[in-house]
Amino acid sequence: MLAGRAPPGAADCCRRFLAAALAAGLRPLLCGLPPCWATARRAVGQWPSPGLRVPEAAEAERLVQQAQRTGVSLRRFIACPQLARTVQRCLQDGARPGPQPVLLECAPGPGILTRTLLNAGVRVVALESNSAFLPNLQSLENSLDGQLKVIYGDFFRLDPLVTGTVKPPAMCSDKLFETMGVAAVPWRADVPVKIFGIIPQKKERNTLWRLLFALYECSSIYRYGRVELNIFISEKEYKVLTAMPGDARTYQAFTVLWQVGCEIQLLHMEPWSSFVTNLKNGGLAVPKSTWLPNDHLCLVRLTPQQNLFTRGLKPTNAATFIFMVKQCLAKPKSKLTDRLNSWSLDNGGKLLRELEIPKKAEARNLYPEDYRRLFEALQNSSMFTETWFHDDVLESIRNINL
Repeated sequence: MLAGRAPPGAADCCRRFLAAALAAGLRPLLCGLPPCWATARRAVGQWPSPGLRVPEAAEAERLVQQAQRTGVSLRRFIACPQLARTVQRCLQDGARPGPQPVLLECAPGPGILTRTLLNAGVRVVALESNSAFLPNLQSLENSLDGQLKVIYGDFFRLDPLVTGTVKPPAMCSDKLFETMGVAAVPWRADVPVKIFGIIPQKKERNTLWRLLFALYECSSIYRYGRVELNIFISEKEYKVLTAMPGDARTYQAFTVLWQVGCEIQLLHMEPWSSFVTNLKNGGLAVPKSTWLPNDHLCLVRLTPQQNLFTRGLKPTNAATFIFMVKQCLAKPKSKLTDRLNSWSLDNGGKLLRELEIPKKAEARNLYPEDYRRLFEALQNSSMFTETWFHDDVLESIRNINL
């Protein structure tokens, strides 16, 4: 037999062998991959791309218009496939090797980002409060092999302060995490869940305050660990969130508390005009801002600090820390010694010297870490009693959580 020539019928035999191998599920072996490659990828949160069609912006806008309901608050949606790809890359940027947490997408609407994430191999839980969007999302869920789960609910009405049964789309976080199949992990463990959403324009600051309280008290979503938020917020709120000491307007208690509690990372800035609204006239409804720029929505990643509850700060005394900061910065230009004296401290100046904080320092000039050190020193001081924890402070808790 001559070298390089196959015997008669060998080609047909080879073809039959290859077809049988593929039919037997041996394709991964032929490609040099382990037999359970799909199962292995799913185990680490990496799914093969289903190759879904992503509708163009005009089609997505029609879906939003068709889903309009009377009495529904203003909502914004991602309709542009290019913006969806940008957000998808931002969400996956910096991911560590190994198992990836599930991504909870809040208010996916027409599902443009949902499909883009699925095509990138991300496991998604879609939490949608508008029942008009559910059929398309559920149809997509049924076409996939467990990569997508659709839940009827509203993330921004999570854990309402009501007695009795919670009426959907409001829901409790324990029910949500149980449905997602996510268990609580220790605080210093890796991020158990990533959340993406566009903060509603109405009561934007109030929503961020509620999340802040939940963070420091380890309640709601943070009972399950260091949940990572990836949220679009207004540019003016981002400016306050990342303000530096010295600015009496933008440097606020809100600023200090978020900077102590989380690593803050700006992922992307996008003009308001890139988003579709559910308004009947299709208007943008851009909120006005008199003294801060507000031309964009900012995609911000808020990752809780692993060391947040080391040293003296704990979930059990976090409310005291929050309102210490709030009272200090209620008058940003006031001297810190005056505030300490108002708390019936006999020797506040001595405490500041021990912390190497200038005696004449104004509240607006302290860095976030200085406020934490001050709180921990007060907790350890025999001079300190919580006489400043007044009824109006407790009332402010109720107002923030409404």
